[in-house]
Amino acid sequence: MSAEPSPQRLIATFLEAHAAEAGAAQNTQLAYARDLAIFCDWMAAEGESFATMSRASIEQYLADCEAEGLAQSTRARRLSSLKSFFRFAYEEGWRQDNPTLRIKGPGRARQLPKTISVEEVERLLDAATETGRSPADRARNRCLMELLYATGMRVTELVSLPVSSARGDPQMLLVRGKGDKERMVPLTESARIALREWLKIRDAAEDSAHPARHLFPSRSALGHLTRHRFFQIIKEISVAAGVDPSRVTPHTMRHAFATHLLAGGADLMTIQTLLGHADVATTEIYTHVLEDRLHELVIRHHPLSTEQ
Repeated sequence: MSAEPSPQRLIATFLEAHAAEAGAAQNTQLAYARDLAIFCDWMAAEGESFATMSRASIEQYLADCEAEGLAQSTRARRLSSLKSFFRFAYEEGWRQDNPTLRIKGPGRARQLPKTISVEEVERLLDAATETGRSPADRARNRCLMELLYATGMRVTELVSLPVSSARGDPQMLLVRGKGDKERMVPLTESARIALREWLKIRDAAEDSAHPARHLFPSRSALGHLTRHRFFQIIKEISVAAGVDPSRVTPHTMRHAFATHLLAGGADLMTIQTLLGHADVATTEIYTHVLEDRLHELVIRHHPLSTEQ
């Protein structure tokens, strides 16, 4: 009789299938791998086995995570990883039941997105044109910031853009987002100008024998500018702009894009499409920016208002 596969082998099989079937982003795959590896270590320390793991045991694991002082969001993600894994194990016939089926997680604290003002964004865009050791660096940095604010792209979507998507002076870019889903995002005129200028410099410096596939190529293993390097760049730009660097990240610019659009009168469904949100409920968190605007409208136009 063959020995039962190790939990590590089962997890590796699950991750391979999850990547192929769900089209999961690399960061999601890495998070699942980390969470499940930690769970394996906990099983070994507790003398538990995958085959006999019960609902009570998993609840004890979650209680231990809480006792460690882990954030609510971290505990929710770890449970989500376990639910996906054990559902897959049940569907594949590795187990006769799914012990996570009725376990409810801690949920996620609903936080308002951190954002910055229009004036601060303008300062960042201006500073980007002066930040960098060479004209090429400065042109690239300006293009990065202009595209980020014009489209609200996620940082991974931005740095991994294929150069083919930017050819022909496009008015819109095709973006490949989470779950390998594609969407079109329009470009502002200033973003198109920055893109044209960067392409001229990029193409002039390119090795014609080995053309780079990405809009923002680099010598990294990925072949394009890394997330980490862009985080460093945006901090340098923040310092040059006189904006607190702790308040500015690529994701802050994405939030600013959505917040400023909504404040300007754009509807939630449009913003949902532009951001690539699967559920409009995710986009609804931005409605907090309307509070002051709606209050002002009521005060100014309501017939019973005493502040007119």
